[in-house]
Amino acid sequence: MAKTKAKAKPQNATEEKPRTKERYLKYEMEYPIHASKGSLYNLLSSAGGLAMWFADDVNLKGTAFEFIWEDNKQQAEVLAKKENQYIRFKWKHEPEYTYFEFRISVDELTGDVALVITDFAEDTQAVDNAKLLWQNQVKDLHHALGAN
Repeated sequence: MAKTKAKAKPQNATEEKPRTKERYLKYEMEYPIHASKGSLYNLLSSAGGLAMWFADDVNLKGTAFEFIWEDNKQQAEVLAKKENQYIRFKWKHEPEYTYFEFRISVDELTGDVALVITDFAEDTQAVDNAKLLWQNQVKDLHHALGAN
């Protein structure tokens, strides 16, 4: 029977905590949007629309969207979508139970349109940071829609 040597771990290396479902927090944010459901959905679900507000550039590669920010590229698959209602993405590098979703909500009484964003983060600090990032992204979305 051959003996195998275990690789020695460097003394200053830290073990990464396993990414378990318990480590991620799901959170939602809702933003009023002054636009039609159709024009909003186009900016949420097409490569050209997403490139106008979400990333510097977006390419469709097969069934995956490739999002580009400066020199950083990330891919996300579309998990589910319903025209003019929602689209749910899953980052390829994140655990299978996480996703981010854009849902269009319409108030039945007033007809006001809102964007509901659902996302996941590893801890409360990451949630706070992500919410600030989403606020800036939604400002860009408002600009792309020509709204305030």
